[in-house]
Amino acid sequence: MNHVLTVAGLIGCVSLLYATAGQAGGTAFLAVMAFAEFPAAEMRPTALLLNIVAAGYSTWRLHKRVAIDLKMLFPLTVPSLVTAFLGGLLVLGGHIYFILTGVLLIAAAVLMVFKRTADNVDAHPIRLAPAAAVGAGTGFISGLSGVGGGIFLTPLLIAFGWTSPRRAAQLSPPFILCNSVLGLAGVLLAGQNLAPSSVLYAAGALAGAVIGTIIGSRWMSDRGTRYVLAAILVFAGIRLLFR
Repeated sequence: MNHVLTVAGLIGCVSLLYATAGQAGGTAFLAVMAFAEFPAAEMRPTALLLNIVAAGYSTWRLHKRVAIDLKMLFPLTVPSLVTAFLGGLLVLGGHIYFILTGVLLIAAAVLMVFKRTADNVDAHPIRLAPAAAVGAGTGFISGLSGVGGGIFLTPLLIAFGWTSPRRAAQLSPPFILCNSVLGLAGVLLAGQNLAPSSVLYAAGALAGAVIGTIIGSRWMSDRGTRYVLAAILVFAGIRLLFR
C-alpha cells in the first residue's frame, strides 16, 4: 500500500508541474511508471487514463473561459481520433515498447527545453491536409505509446506559424483528451489492462492538475517548470532505454 501511495503522490507532483506549463502530463506519467518499474502492458493504458483525467479538467476550465479555438481544433483532432484508436490496437513487445517510450521521453525533453515562450506569433489559416497530417501522426504516437501528444503538437503548431504559444497551449488539453479516449479504447480492445490501484493514481493526477493550474496562473515560472520536467524526462527515458 505504501508503494501505491508513493506512486500516486509522484503522479500528483508531475501532474502539478505539467499543469503549470499548460500540459496534461502523459510523458511524465510514463516517467513515473518507468521509475516504479511497471510492466510494459500496464504502462500504456494507465498513462492514457491519467491523460484523460488531467486533460479533462484542463479542457473543462478552458471551455468555461471560451478559450478553445474550435476552428483550429477540429482539423487537427478528427484525424487523430482514427489514428489514436489504431495505434492503441497495436501491442509492442516489452523491450520494443521500452525503447520507443524512452526515445519519446528524451525527444519530449528536448522539445520542452527549446520551446518558444514569446507570444508574438499571429494565427494563420491552416490548410486541411497539413493539419490532418500533424493531427494523425500525433494521435498515432499517442495511442501507440500512451503519451498525451500535446508535448509534440504544441511546438509543431508554433513552428509552422499556425498560432501563438499561448493559443497552442490552449488547444493541447482538448486534443489530448480526445485522442487519449480513443487510444485507451483501442488499448483495452487489444487486451491490455489498467494497473491495479489506477483509481488512486487518477485521483493523484486530478489533484495535481487542479493545484498546478492555480500555481501556473499566479506564481510559477514557465522556464523553471520546463527545465525541471526536461530533467525528469531525460532521466526516465535513459532508464527505459537500458531497462
